Amino acid sequence: MTLTFPNRSRSYDEAGQRVRFVGHDGMFEVPFFVETDALSTVTADESDYLAAFDAARATIHDVAREIYGNARRTIYVLTAADFR
Repeated sequence: MTLTFPNRSRSYDEAGQRVRFVGHDGMFEVPFFVETDALSTVTADESDYLAAFDAARATIHDVAREIYGNARRTIYVLTAADFR
């Protein structure tokens, strides 16, 4: 199956300092997080991180597909290193 992102929702996890989003592989939901360091080099607030996520959504989804294709995990956390 191909990893898709039909649900555009995302949420900010303040405790984890990351943005959560969900992909789907067929009927399976695949949880992803992208660390705030990968979204911004400056300290920001929730709305800034969500806006940065929205602006980079296509790239984030491409990186998520690549990471997902390399290994199966229960959750995926994308870091700044994944975007280099």
